[in-house]
Amino acid sequence: MGQCGITSSKTVLVFLNLIFWAAAGILCYVGAYVFITYDDYDHFFEDVYTLIPAVIIIGVGTLLFIIGLIGCCATIRESQCGLATFVIILLLVFITEVVVVVLGYIYRAKVEDEVDRSIHSVYNKYNGSNSDAASRAIDYVQRQLHCCGIHNFSDWKNTSWFIDAKNNSVPLSCCKANISNCTGTLSRPGDLYPEGCEALVVKKLQEIMMYVIWAALAFAVIQLLGMLCACIVLCRRSRDPVYELLITGGTYA
Repeated sequence: MGQCGITSSKTVLVFLNLIFWAAAGILCYVGAYVFITYDDYDHFFEDVYTLIPAVIIIGVGTLLFIIGLIGCCATIRESQCGLATFVIILLLVFITEVVVVVLGYIYRAKVEDEVDRSIHSVYNKYNGSNSDAASRAIDYVQRQLHCCGIHNFSDWKNTSWFIDAKNNSVPLSCCKANISNCTGTLSRPGDLYPEGCEALVVKKLQEIMMYVIWAALAFAVIQLLGMLCACIVLCRRSRDPVYELLITGGTYA
């Protein structure tokens, strides 16, 4: 009965190490996604420290690949030293992921204040030129999020670009995608996106931070199971005079 339990623990542990390899790829993807998305919205969110959870996630993903390799080798070879190292590293990574979750919640709460502080200055810098980074960022966000202005399209009336243009129009990026002859004129408000961009940018950035939080939580649970199985194997190996080898099916005295 004890041998059945220990063999099951080893089998689960090997399977979990394969999951760690998959998790490494997923975590690196999540971290890279945060970086790419931040690059699209960086004009609206100037606090680069928000990228810290993404940096940690990528680091953890890289480390998980190494952990999976160590875990597989230690489990198959049944190295007591290797399994102990495996458990210690998993514990450190687990603590790191808890830190990521905490930082994620902290920076998620700061998103709204950061966007509110920067979005007005970004809209005031708009000049309608594709060569201008702020203008490209605003046009991109308005097209992607289907929004116009800060709170609604009427906010454009207070911008330098609108005042200088003197044509009572907003940027074409405010035009609804299904309107083919939209010119951005305020005399046809039905052609424009009615919702402002500030709330949608905040929502988008908070969603991204939640991806990081949920990824860290999910793999932290898997790591707990990995530590549990490794501890079972370690305890049984030190207690049992006869021990079944996973790789050969033989016995170890």
